[in-house]
Amino acid sequence: MTEQTYCDRLVQDTPFLMGHGRLSEQQVDRIILQLNRYYPQILSNNDAEKFRNPKASLRVRLCDLLGHLQRSGERDCQEFYRALYIHAQPLHSRLPSRLALQNSDCTELDSGTVGRELSDRDPKVLPGTRRVLGFSPIIVDRHVSRFLLAFLTDDLGGL
Repeated sequence: MTEQTYCDRLVQDTPFLMGHGRLSEQQVDRIILQLNRYYPQILSNNDAEKFRNPKASLRVRLCDLLGHLQRSGERDCQEFYRALYIHAQPLHSRLPSRLALQNSDCTELDSGTVGRELSDRDPKVLPGTRRVLGFSPIIVDRHVSRFLLAFLTDDLGGL
């Protein structure tokens, strides 16, 4: 299966994001301000003022913003998803594109490894794993953190 681009995901998620009550005016304003302040090349001051205009309805402003981002390119769409994650994490986790990605990941898993735990004491331990070295956050960017789970094996040459 080919991987979806952020622009493709935004096209897929737009109807969901436009749904009544999904995003509050405050959340939309925070997303716009983040894109304008941290990434002025994505949203200029004029664009930010246009998308934050209180005379226009929230739905119209959001529709214009999403259309602008879709036309702008992949990086702009990616930064929108980062801002959405920061300011509306519960909504971000329910996006149709994320659910589709999670479902595709689940179908690609080998059914033989489902339900196994990583432990020295469990007889159903994954082959080649001996013990867990650590579970620590790694700062990738100032907004993003990932978790690394490292394993120690007897034969390091097989890595």
